[in-house]
Amino acid sequence: MEQKKIYRTIETVTSKYFETDKDLFKEVINQLVDNEQIDVTGARIWRFDEDEMSYKLMLQNGNVQKIENGFPLKISDYPIFELISKERTILADETDKVLISKGIFKYSASGVGRKIKIKGKYFYQYLLAVNSSNIDDELRYTLNIVATILTSKLKERRIYDQRKNLIEDLDKAKQLLKSIIPEHEYEFHNYDLFGVTIPAEIVGGDFFDYLKIGEDEDRLGIVVGDAASKGLAAAAEAMYISGAVRMAANFQIKISPLMRMTNQLINKIFADDKFTSLFYCELSDDKKGLSLYANAGHNPPIFISSETKKITRLNPTGPLLGPAPNSRFETDSINFKNGDVLVIYTDGIVEAANSKFEFYEEERLEKVISNNFHKTPKEIALTILDDVNQFSTSRPKYQDDKTLVIIKRNNK
Repeated sequence: MEQKKIYRTIETVTSKYFETDKDLFKEVINQLVDNEQIDVTGARIWRFDEDEMSYKLMLQNGNVQKIENGFPLKISDYPIFELISKERTILADETDKVLISKGIFKYSASGVGRKIKIKGKYFYQYLLAVNSSNIDDELRYTLNIVATILTSKLKERRIYDQRKNLIEDLDKAKQLLKSIIPEHEYEFHNYDLFGVTIPAEIVGGDFFDYLKIGEDEDRLGIVVGDAASKGLAAAAEAMYISGAVRMAANFQIKISPLMRMTNQLINKIFADDKFTSLFYCELSDDKKGLSLYANAGHNPPIFISSETKKITRLNPTGPLLGPAPNSRFETDSINFKNGDVLVIYTDGIVEAANSKFEFYEEERLEKVISNNFHKTPKEIALTILDDVNQFSTSRPKYQDDKTLVIIKRNNK
């Protein structure tokens, strides 16, 4: 299941009103077990008990034998739990005889909530543990997303009554955010570019940038990111990440190491409930139009061939930035021919909703691109935004930040 769709599913579930944290957890583990695409056969929530230095069973669901509520897992028996504060999510063999007797042989556990410091060691407030027929990195990445969303929701519940509308700070943030967004139109060798970002609030978490690379500036990096939060916090994260990527690009680091470094910085600097999707590609004066790219859990950009009209989605080559510090990111490539177009976008485009709560979706975006790819990048972008606005005009309060960057090869 695509990471963005997992995020959308869990985000929708957790956006409901819940009386208690326990009710929130119950809904999420039910969703994990019932969703066939996630492939989880059993899910459990364990709560940390500081006095007894153990995790006690709080909730459970799935196709496994039931465990007694309050059943403890002593920290002393699970030294691997100490890794969770660093890795966020672990994959491990079960060692407790009682749990093994219940049919749990392998599991994945992820930290949720605030971190509790005891004798120099950190333990998450809760553990989300699951068993599955496929205990692998894909499941680990999935749990990272779920745990991050849950941590974010728990934090929102704690600070809900404390939020204030700090107009002066928002105005400053708005000006700072504008400072990292480049001019809309840009030309580079045989490429024309147009980028635009429209925040849903005064400030937002979407950003894009054009980065000149190399002493002769013979390469151009294009970055589009989406910090998965809203308002001032998202704007601060966007500004930091944009600066980090720009700094790394100045050192001419290859794309995969650049993504790894950015991911480690985000994981270290920001709270556990923060993460970002990011797409990065590089253009050059290569005659064959070679473009290298990496996609960190971002919406797959849409590439259309002017000759064949074939559409290709540039799917993720690595996970979202932030949840796991040691994630790996691969690099892929495409070749631009004359007239070919690449459309990079964020959630606010395809997840714009109408009065029936229907999403705009990728398929509709592809149709608009297919009907308009012969136009200039600016005309393509404005056509897409116009179509999105007409589709979602009656549901403004449910909209997200919208960002588009259009790249078109134009042999001059």
